[in-house]
Amino acid sequence: MKTQQRHHLKENELVHGLNVARDYLAPRGKQVGMIAGAIALVVVIALGVVGFRNRATSAADVALAEALVALNARVVPPSDPSAVDLPESASLGNTGTYATEAAKLAVAIPKLQAVADKYASDEAGMIARYHLGGALAAMGRNDEAIKAFSDVTRRAAKDSIYGRMAWMGLADTQARAGQLDAAIGTWKKLADEKSPDLPADVILLELGRAYAAKGNSAEARKVFTQLLDEHPTSQYLSDAKQGLEGLKG
Repeated sequence: MKTQQRHHLKENELVHGLNVARDYLAPRGKQVGMIAGAIALVVVIALGVVGFRNRATSAADVALAEALVALNARVVPPSDPSAVDLPESASLGNTGTYATEAAKLAVAIPKLQAVADKYASDEAGMIARYHLGGALAAMGRNDEAIKAFSDVTRRAAKDSIYGRMAWMGLADTQARAGQLDAAIGTWKKLADEKSPDLPADVILLELGRAYAAKGNSAEARKVFTQLLDEHPTSQYLSDAKQGLEGLKG
């Protein structure tokens, strides 16, 4: 999901965390992917900064917080000239910074996996597995990411924001893995639910793209047109129009 898409989420505590994440994600929105990567990074920052700062320090919460710290660590390339201005605690080679996104995720993934497995029946375990799915997707480990997201959709309560976001992560990862029929089915499920907590225009855009990738031009055209008709003020109108233009070929 692009950085701006978080503004479509329902106003709640999570939204405050998303605002905290804005400056972090803005310069790297293209790098983290359209949906799964950005969802995972945005929400992990939100929860790391907001959710667990005020929660009771149970063993599960502490373990999850440690995993979130790793996932939320700064990435400072060695060639970055600004690195010389960083405080000692944030300098390269010290705890809390990594030279690449891949290096950071290589540390965060085992920590998230451990929490997800050890506290599978707890909320902390479910949250860890959600973020694990996003981290795995960002690393291109799509089959493992799909498994993690699917597990969250089964475990999460019906009204859980994690459950809904996991469905979006699942759909995006299915598409990136080439499982277009599965992705179309998941995006259609989300579109039909019309949840006020999720960005309907983004869901339609991705559904249209999945149909187009599948070669179903008729359905893709129908969905792109629906986005234009039902969301005339959407910031993704140009994307939908580009999708329609692409179908002409």
